[in-house]
Order: sequence, then structure tokens, then C-alpha cells
Amino acid sequence: MTDIKQGDTVRIHYSGTLLDGTVFDRSDGRDPLEFVVGSGQIIPGLDSAMPGLAVGDKKRVEIACVDAYGPINPAMRQEIPREGIPDDIPLDPGAQLQMQTPDGQALPVTIVDANDATVTLDANHPLAGQDLIFEIEVVSIN
Repeated sequence: MTDIKQGDTVRIHYSGTLLDGTVFDRSDGRDPLEFVVGSGQIIPGLDSAMPGLAVGDKKRVEIACVDAYGPINPAMRQEIPREGIPDDIPLDPGAQLQMQTPDGQALPVTIVDANDATVTLDANHPLAGQDLIFEIEVVSIN
């Protein structure tokens, strides 16, 4: 039986949860996740857990936030003037918007706070600062 090594294309089924058991993503009902091991296509903590596994192997992987989406970066929060956002856009805390960087890149942001004068936006990944748990099953190796 072949073990996974760097550069292999693998397919896995997975369930991702927070430490409190909240499921944030899973592959149930979808095609398995396909990626090249060691290519940076997935979070580092999950990528580094793949070598040595074989088709059919199941594994629980606990990943610290630094090996997932990183710690929360306070510099990724910004307060902007309320008039900078069109009136027809709801500004409920927790709502997600898409902004555009000066070079034209799309940047997803979450509304943290809003009042008549300002809106506070957070561009951290929604899972930044979170330790994660993945239950994985290797489906194929190429």
C-alpha cells in the first residue's frame, strides 16, 4: 500500500470543528477535497499531517491557530467613515461584505461595529485565532 508523500495529489473527506464542537466545514455530500501535499493549497497544520497516511486511513488532526489561519491581527481591523459605504448596504455586526483593495483584489470583510459616524471592518479570516480539529479519511493518492 502506498503512503502519502510530498508532491502527491490526494483526495480526502473531512469534517472541521472548533474546540467547542461547532462544525465549520465538512465534505459530506460533496466530492472529496483534492490537493497536492506540500503545495500550500491547504492550511499548514493539515498539510503536514498527510505524509505517511494511506488510502482508507482515518485520522483526527488537532491544529493550533498558528498552523491554521493564524492569530487575530489587530491591524486587519479598520474603522472607516460611514459615508464611505452606500446607504443600501445593511451594516449589521457579523454581516460580511466584499471590499476592493487599491490594486483591484477582492477582500472579504466582516462588520464588527457600526454607528452613525463610523463602521468597523475586520479583514481577518473568520477562523483566525481559532484552534481547529479535523477528522479526515484518505480517499485516493495519485
